[in-house]
Amino acid sequence: MTIWHCRVCGLDYEESPWGLDDRTPDYTICECCGAEFGYDDYTPASVRRYRLNWLQSGAAWFYPKLRPADWQPEPQLAYVPEPYR
Repeated sequence: MTIWHCRVCGLDYEESPWGLDDRTPDYTICECCGAEFGYDDYTPASVRRYRLNWLQSGAAWFYPKLRPADWQPEPQLAYVPEPYR
């Protein structure tokens, strides 16, 4: 069950890397865009900058072996939380 989406790329997660209080990041890395939770996604501005760089660089998966064969970034980006779009 999805409870959280990456602020940069919209990838779904079963647990928030920002903790139960949504304020305590675990500093892990998004397997899709490679953003470090708590660092690259700390503010809406930092998220937008990171996303722009990621997209301009070809939106490659940080862990390519985890990329679904039919993956496209556009549908996933629709799940980016509103304040970070």
